[in-house]
Amino acid sequence: MLPVIFGLSGSVLTPDERAFFKAANPAGYILFARNIENPSQLRSLTDALRGLSGRDNLPILIDQEGGRITRMGPPHWRAWPAALTLSEATQYRLSASERVQCNYEALGLELASMGITVTCAPVLDVPQPDAHDIIGDRAFGVRVETVSQLGRACLRGLHLAGIEGVIKHIPGHGRARSDSHQTLPRVDASATELDTDSQPFADLCDAAMAMTAHVVYEAWDPHHCASVSPLIIEQQIRDRMGFEGLLMSDDLDMKALSGTLADRAAAVLHAGCDIALNCWGRLDDMEAIANRVAPMPELSLSRLARACAHVSVTTDTPALRQRIEALLDYRDAR
Repeated sequence: MLPVIFGLSGSVLTPDERAFFKAANPAGYILFARNIENPSQLRSLTDALRGLSGRDNLPILIDQEGGRITRMGPPHWRAWPAALTLSEATQYRLSASERVQCNYEALGLELASMGITVTCAPVLDVPQPDAHDIIGDRAFGVRVETVSQLGRACLRGLHLAGIEGVIKHIPGHGRARSDSHQTLPRVDASATELDTDSQPFADLCDAAMAMTAHVVYEAWDPHHCASVSPLIIEQQIRDRMGFEGLLMSDDLDMKALSGTLADRAAAVLHAGCDIALNCWGRLDDMEAIANRVAPMPELSLSRLARACAHVSVTTDTPALRQRIEALLDYRDAR
């Protein structure tokens, strides 16, 4: 198995993609708005990916956080609130933890009915006042305790729906003053401050999957961003925070990284990531990566198997829709 999660070019598999994916056997796939038209098309696409791989628990990822980061939306799917909106709302009869759990169970059921098994949420970053707004309302708040508590509730809700979550962006993007999609952020905070920022990841270290941050933390490793830093991955993420699950990089195409896509994939895997994430579905890039990286080692395979052990897909039925609406009763005012 190839230690890469790949994107797709469009709403159906092309013959070239089908042949490449069959031969390469990537660890999984990630979907974006360009891959999504309507429910029947989306379910046909995810069924095709599962059939191609021969794995019922195939990781099919999506960025469905709610708010700004949503790949499936109206008119075919619900508009989900941002994490901060869920956290700060005062008009609902349930506590913040209860409504976060209900919201993400409902969101997860909607994903499961489309054959998707993993969503890249929750965001566990703790935003600072002078940081870039790339995180902003994607976080559950600005207090470590709030982020940890509601991140746990998010994962609980997703698990009840048969969906796996991905905690991100480990070890924390909340102090970055620039957007890593566009440039490489450098954080000059002290080691003590970084320990505080990363506490939600330590609190949720039993999560099955995590995504790294393309951010330089000068107190930990002034020469490499976290995604390509063996020091940060081994000493901070694995040892100090205690994360033992499947670790994937953020998207290789982001401008925070340098070198060819194949170079970047090799670098994140060499640093200790289990999986490289390549989102854009460009066949030439995917072929170059496949030719460069070695098969997934046994430890990473074991982590992948554990991460996907409980995922399940379902069918969009009236009963499922009723269950989702019952979960969303948390929106009833006090």
